[in-house]
Amino acid sequence: MSEQDPTNPLSADAPGADEGAPAAAARAIPVRFEPGALRRAVLTVLVIVTLWQVALWVFGSVRDFLFLLLLAWLFSIAMEPGVAALANRGLRRGAATALVGVVFALLTVGFLALFGSLFFTQLAELVKNLPATVTSLIEWVNSTFGLSLDEEQILDELSISPTQLAELASNLAGGVFGVIGLVFGAVFDALTLVVFAFYFSADGPRIRRVIGSWLPHRSQAVFVRVWDIMVTKTGGFVVSKVVLATLSAFFHCAMFAVLDVPYWLFMGIFAGVVSQFIPTIGTYIGIIVPATFAALVDPVDVIWIVVFATAYQQLENYVFTPRVSRVTMDVHPAVALASVFVGIALFGPIGAIIGIPLAAAVISVIEAYTQRHDLLPELRARTKGEKVPRSGDRYGGDPLLVVPAGTALSGTTVPTDADVAGPGPGADPS
Repeated sequence: MSEQDPTNPLSADAPGADEGAPAAAARAIPVRFEPGALRRAVLTVLVIVTLWQVALWVFGSVRDFLFLLLLAWLFSIAMEPGVAALANRGLRRGAATALVGVVFALLTVGFLALFGSLFFTQLAELVKNLPATVTSLIEWVNSTFGLSLDEEQILDELSISPTQLAELASNLAGGVFGVIGLVFGAVFDALTLVVFAFYFSADGPRIRRVIGSWLPHRSQAVFVRVWDIMVTKTGGFVVSKVVLATLSAFFHCAMFAVLDVPYWLFMGIFAGVVSQFIPTIGTYIGIIVPATFAALVDPVDVIWIVVFATAYQQLENYVFTPRVSRVTMDVHPAVALASVFVGIALFGPIGAIIGIPLAAAVISVIEAYTQRHDLLPELRARTKGEKVPRSGDRYGGDPLLVVPAGTALSGTTVPTDADVAGPGPGADPS
């Protein structure tokens, strides 16, 4: 028989233990589940899971509508500079919004009347001839670099089926009227976009007051500032990009037409839009694609395309952009490129266009409400080889504090502001 530990409070021999209860019963600790509490916990979990599934179902059902609302909001803030200018001249906001919308519609109809049939005909020919173009390009790569790429495998991986492309080309070949029949199912979406864009623009101040009435005074001040930042900065960004894309497309179309580049109208518009809405690499993509098609006809045209693109880039950087983008915000190229990829992943191809404006809105709000601190000399120091900072670049570093590249800043003696400024007046030169 084992000895009982008198120091164990659950032992039968311990002080205060029930002398008549067995030792095993004294050591047992019963655990019970309250039936009501268990039912409530299970019911709560089921309700949460059900609500989550319902929320996912609702979001999936109205996702396209929410996307249309997002596009309508972006379109409304893009119209805001024109609407505000007309309203300040005595025109009511509704009439000003309608006038700006009519001007945009007339420009669109005018473009389709002049170039619509040619544009969609070229697009149909491009789609129809895409397999042959890819095949020619692969053969050139194989013969030039001594490779053995499989044409059929590459076409299959790119999903470039001649049957599917021929069907798509037949739909596009009908010109404007063929496209109208093709996109007839999207008329309701377009009407929804126009209606809500008009409402957001014409009734914007009232919408702002309605939303503000739901917030306390302290939050109203924040809301007003966020609203102003998003409308001013994001609206200016959208307008500037549209104007620059239009200019770029016009000049590229003219140059490609002179060089008789295949599908010159489509290629010029492609180069103009891609170069503006896909940062950093968009300029190169907008030139590489037309140059590839031109090389299959006349390789000499590639040289002229590169020369023209280089010259136009300088014209755009030093003439067009400073005049068009005065009120817009600057988005870091890495952030802009990431927003393009995120936009494509969320919304498809059109997400590449709206990704940067959304990123501009978010960054403008973050810039307004994040606290900045002064940098230590080690962080303000520039390393040798850095590019010259642009005017107003707060993170370009101090040109007076330069350290060798590749050195650890924590172990480097960086001159302070007093050292850079030198001794003050009346100081002992010794």
